[in-house]
Amino acid sequence: MNDIRRTILWVIFGFSMVLLWDQWRIANGKKATFFPSPAPAVSTATPAVKPADSASVPTGQPGSNAVPAPASGAVATAPGALPATTPSATKERLVVTTDVLSLTFDTEGGTVVHSSFLKHKDMTEKDTGFVLLDQSAARVYVAQSGLIAGAQGGSFPTHKTLMTAVPGDRTLKEGQDSLEVKFESPDVGGVKLVKTYTIKRGAYDIAVRHDVVNTGSSAVSPQLYLQLVRDGNKPPGESSFYSTFTGPALYTEAKKYQKVEFSDIEKNKVDVEKQASNGYVAMVQHYFASAWMLGDGVQRDIFLRKVDTNLYSVGMITSLDTIAPGTTKSMDAKLFVGPQVEKQLEAIAPGLELVKDYGWLTILAKPLYWLLDKLHGFLQNWGWSIVALVLLLKIAFYWLNAKAYASMAKMKAVNPKIMEMRERLKDKPQEMQVAMMKIYKEEKVNPMGGCFPIMIQIPVFIALYWVLLSSVEMRNAPWILWIKDLSSPDPYFLLPIIMTLTTMLQTALNPTPPDPMQAKLMWFMPLIFSVMFFFFPAGLVLYWITNNILSIAQQWVINTRMGVPPQFNLPKFK
Repeated sequence: MNDIRRTILWVIFGFSMVLLWDQWRIANGKKATFFPSPAPAVSTATPAVKPADSASVPTGQPGSNAVPAPASGAVATAPGALPATTPSATKERLVVTTDVLSLTFDTEGGTVVHSSFLKHKDMTEKDTGFVLLDQSAARVYVAQSGLIAGAQGGSFPTHKTLMTAVPGDRTLKEGQDSLEVKFESPDVGGVKLVKTYTIKRGAYDIAVRHDVVNTGSSAVSPQLYLQLVRDGNKPPGESSFYSTFTGPALYTEAKKYQKVEFSDIEKNKVDVEKQASNGYVAMVQHYFASAWMLGDGVQRDIFLRKVDTNLYSVGMITSLDTIAPGTTKSMDAKLFVGPQVEKQLEAIAPGLELVKDYGWLTILAKPLYWLLDKLHGFLQNWGWSIVALVLLLKIAFYWLNAKAYASMAKMKAVNPKIMEMRERLKDKPQEMQVAMMKIYKEEKVNPMGGCFPIMIQIPVFIALYWVLLSSVEMRNAPWILWIKDLSSPDPYFLLPIIMTLTTMLQTALNPTPPDPMQAKLMWFMPLIFSVMFFFFPAGLVLYWITNNILSIAQQWVINTRMGVPPQFNLPKFK
């Protein structure tokens, strides 16, 4: 039974490792962990309009021909044709700055083509803000909107239409709570589109009003599209030693949060809700996200599609109903471009906080993050908050751990008898098992007693792992001395070395398995596990060190109380 117990513990340990690494997913076309292949080049060519794919692209109004989803460089009003544009302004880019955001708008379509976060610095260039949206030779990630024709057909202003920027403030001034950035299109197909972005102080969500003016002599029924277009590359600088999701996502009240891999779009295997009257569409990556939102009750079609080589879009199309000549129809939307700060996301829209993805352990991770945030409010240091949170968890699980360590102490006390018996009956395996069970019964030892208390705690600590890995608050957050960024590996590897030493100390305090092979594995597995932590964020390593130290202290106290003096069982490799 002792062998079985040890085997189960190592199975649990191995399972935990698999979850911590969150599947390397090499088989699904992701980069190899240790030898990642070069990122594919980004195509910035204007794609040709393609027929709509009913699996991922919404159709137009009832009874109309299928309308291709808008794409970077092309919005179709009829299959096979690009809408004509009539430029009446100079193509230029405008930089707008608030206290937290720097946004670049292109007058071509009034599109947001660049965003920089002034309070979240780049990991390599500490003097510059982190860039999320970008349109350059190396990257494509933009937020677009425009009009497409409904059942009537025709050409309307799109994100390729050259617009005029209305003069106004470009920098949020002291005492100013918000500023507006407005773009007006020329008359295209008897329709004029006016986009007004309202950006507020301290906010990452932007109100976007689309005023559609019918300048013609007949009624029109255009549709408004909102889309995020992004290349399929991993974010620059992302570590290959732990896997986080990058790609489109959407949320509706009916089906909740749904993620879509770029590879699924490539293979036309997208299975998401295609119509809704609530929710949002988003592009998600580690720590940051962008999202388009319409008001609740506004019916919309949801689409995901491949735009071009290594270029993908996710978006929504909503009908504006009939607009009579000389009248205006307005549609309000909201664009979020920012960090995944859970409290801020919750205040912006229902379900938006789910872009900070904890996976299947969300039900445990959210209260852990809440407690961590409360501790930070008191301690004002994320490193010490991690230490305090692990301490509270150890207190909460004290009696479970006490039972586990008490069982281990009993096993350690009877271990000499077991070892002597195994040596004496090594050639008689059946008699050995009978004798072992007799010893356990006489000594009132349950060889499984240390397993179940540990198993119960595993989901909690894995959830805490995802909290620390997912929280943008850890970026550039210092702890003490040389640890200036809890989201990056320790530059001097001191924390991983301490973590390895505490792991080996904890292993040495445990009873030596009678089986020689298991005794060797008991040392090799923690060593292999520790090596991985040399490349993990310092905050994760700090959490593991704290857990190790508290476990060692509790195990030491319990062993002493039970009359089993702590001793170090060093490995014997022969």
